[in-house]
Amino acid sequence: MQYDPIKRILGDVFNQTPFLRRIFYHLLDLLLLRAWHVHKELKAWALARKGKEQHILDAGSGFGQYTYFLTSMSDKWSVLAVDVKEEQVSDSNRFFRAIDRQNVVFRIADLVQFRQPNSFDLVLSVDVMEHIEEDVQVFKNIHASLRSGGMLVISTPSDQGGSDVHSGDESSFIEEHVRDGYGIQEIHGKLQRAGFRRVEARYSYGKPGQISWRLSMKYPLQLLGVSKIFFLLLPFYYLITFPFCLLLNWMDVNGKHESGTGLIVKAWK
Repeated sequence: MQYDPIKRILGDVFNQTPFLRRIFYHLLDLLLLRAWHVHKELKAWALARKGKEQHILDAGSGFGQYTYFLTSMSDKWSVLAVDVKEEQVSDSNRFFRAIDRQNVVFRIADLVQFRQPNSFDLVLSVDVMEHIEEDVQVFKNIHASLRSGGMLVISTPSDQGGSDVHSGDESSFIEEHVRDGYGIQEIHGKLQRAGFRRVEARYSYGKPGQISWRLSMKYPLQLLGVSKIFFLLLPFYYLITFPFCLLLNWMDVNGKHESGTGLIVKAWK
């Protein structure tokens, strides 16, 4: 299953006006369980910082929805959002200028090479590391780019069925991934080797989240991969499944999971 062509289609649909793009962000925030988990961590981090100047790196910004969330929380925070895809960077810069967000800039950058020493209080990396082979180098770059006491937040698939891989002979549901997922000890060790003094990791996408992901993402994307005509059917599909997905997402983000197909990782310099 190739996500990128579908992402481009969605981008074309929702990037026509700033209003539609805002709607797109809100839909992603509701449907994507990872957004629920990431927002929870960002809100906890923000509690003592909303009135203070903070410098944030969105490392692999994609559509820019997490940068939008962060810049909505405080106008005293400045965000540098980087991504390797020129089209997404260009679209995001246009959108944020159109809505007059002055505290953010998007740039093209490769995280394997990007390093801006002692610059950021927070680095956010959402569903990025599973796409990068040279992950330890990226962790070293992020560590160097953080200020003392700064925090890195990562959302990534785990090795407990991440990328919808449940056995050794299965391939990733998302073909762009270079790894199916991380083990907790694996990513803990790599972050320590990169220089982080403290690392915490927990599972996301437990049983409720796995059901929600199939209903809200996997099955619709499979249908869209068959034919674009299913775009017309999606509103009716979500009308039925959406309330169940919201409940399942709430259960997942408020529960503790002994295993799960996702990881939320925090590391401090």
